[in-house]
Amino acid sequence: DQTPRVAWSTIKVPLAIAAERENGPSPAATDAIVMSDNAAAETLWSSLGTPTEASAAVTRVLREGGDKTSTVPSEKLRPELSIFGQTTWALGDAATFSANLPCMPGTGNVLTLMEGVGGNQQWGLKAIPRRTTAVKGGWGPSLDGGYLVRQIGVLTLRDGRQVGVAMNAQTTAGSMEVGAEALSAVGRWIARHAASLPAGKCR
Repeated sequence: DQTPRVAWSTIKVPLAIAAERENGPSPAATDAIVMSDNAAAETLWSSLGTPTEASAAVTRVLREGGDKTSTVPSEKLRPELSIFGQTTWALGDAATFSANLPCMPGTGNVLTLMEGVGGNQQWGLKAIPRRTTAVKGGWGPSLDGGYLVRQIGVLTLRDGRQVGVAMNAQTTAGSMEVGAEALSAVGRWIARHAASLPAGKCR
């Protein structure tokens, strides 16, 4: 299903990169990535200036990562939710960004945080044993019912090459568990087919 859907907390990756470039590493970035803490992400967003300035800063990171179409909104699309989390992020654009992420300057700290995400994100690529995986999950209720669960990430193969991944599951269930298990099934499929994946290294 290639329907473009909202990013939820996966957008915290380019947000954390933009904030670190502006203000340096921070505990808020650690909490936003490792624990997917929403208050910490709001702190990062506010550190980038006005909503218009923050939107532009995070969108620039997306462009640098090869995403030529996605734009972070500057106004709330759902009053009860964050501005940035409701960014529409198509899977292809998210996968392209993930593939370029290790090669972008100044992303090493955020990638390290993604490797050590907490228990609420130990699914999808994290279902692959004995492999280095850097991930960020996102999840939330859909307007039309059910739950959307997303993950972006980077899988490092045994020869050092890397693969950018983006996946999502739109479920009719009212919580994230069903979607997370679906993405873990995708992760295990990826592990079985690792040798044929389009992997590469930074130039």
